[in-house]
Amino acid sequence: MYTLIKNEGNARRGRFATVHGTFQTPAFMNVATVAAIKGGVSAADLETLHCQVMLCNTYHLHVRTGDSVIKELGGLHRFTGWQGPILTDSGGFQVFSLAKLRRIKDEGVTFQSHIDGRTIFMGPEESMHIQSNLGSTIAMAFDECVENPAKYDYAKAACERTTRWLLRCKEEHERLNALCDAVNPRQLLFGINQGCTFDGLRIRHMEEIAKLDLDGYVIGGLAVGEPNEEMYRILSAVLPYAPQNKIRYLMGVGTPVDILEGVKRGIDLFDCVMPTRNARHGHLFTRDGVINLNNAKYEKDLRAPDPACECPVCRGHSRAYLRHLIKAKEVLGLRLCVMHNLFFYNTLMEEIRAALDENRFEAFYSDNLPRLSGRRID
Repeated sequence: MYTLIKNEGNARRGRFATVHGTFQTPAFMNVATVAAIKGGVSAADLETLHCQVMLCNTYHLHVRTGDSVIKELGGLHRFTGWQGPILTDSGGFQVFSLAKLRRIKDEGVTFQSHIDGRTIFMGPEESMHIQSNLGSTIAMAFDECVENPAKYDYAKAACERTTRWLLRCKEEHERLNALCDAVNPRQLLFGINQGCTFDGLRIRHMEEIAKLDLDGYVIGGLAVGEPNEEMYRILSAVLPYAPQNKIRYLMGVGTPVDILEGVKRGIDLFDCVMPTRNARHGHLFTRDGVINLNNAKYEKDLRAPDPACECPVCRGHSRAYLRHLIKAKEVLGLRLCVMHNLFFYNTLMEEIRAALDENRFEAFYSDNLPRLSGRRID
């Protein structure tokens, strides 16, 4: 259940209570696609890194190791050792982004696995069944994600199909929660708003799904090819039509700048692979821009990666050492860089929440936006 504590402009400060604990918003979800953070970071590490929510993926866990196996082992919480909230993506985005061959019908989507090429069918009921087996805290409705730019007629048809699928998801989700062997009978359901970059489609779709009184509302189908300014424009257009008393989640976003812009427009929840993916390539986020450890100038640099950072990595290691590990392709280098970036993202969210608590978010936004936008020069 979402509680709106206060507003500063359109920015929102809140909290979200679940069966697996309450998290404070705005929040960033740490992406553990296959039930693990890439880079050798464990569930115990996540607590040290100020993580509140972990995100796992329905499609990937279905094709490997299998949701039925995870159910038999007690669900994702027992399987991973993470006891806080877990959100599972529906698999819709992966079906449309990874599958080489797919056939979309109202029943669902037939496609080939990117792992072994076998034919898989997934529709609303299948997605809900998999997520019920996983026992996640929050399940996502199955939707049709359309790449931008798209033609209006195709985007409109995809919106209508997403609504029909959402109704089926809601019905199946309620049925599965009522079963005596449900891993998490109090699993929540979020619905996804689509409509590409067409304001009218976005608004009408949000008005339709808002009537369903879901546990949360998600802006999907952005950060998939359109310019950032287009994404910000769509958020400004559609969010006034999202229920004020429900949590709002922007999928797959993004950079620290995107997060500031999203919070400013009224988003409560974010996720992105960027902090972990960039870390594995030696790119570290700091409050004054990104450090690229591959640069030769860091070869003998004994300073902390970010002297202002309190993470375990910055307190114990130098830029020179991290650069050495990355160049030597040591796993420890990946782990330490990922830990730093996740700590940065999670503590950035803490500072955003503190600014909202103290009625100074606008000042925080204005001060940090230019600093976060570029590369660190020292």
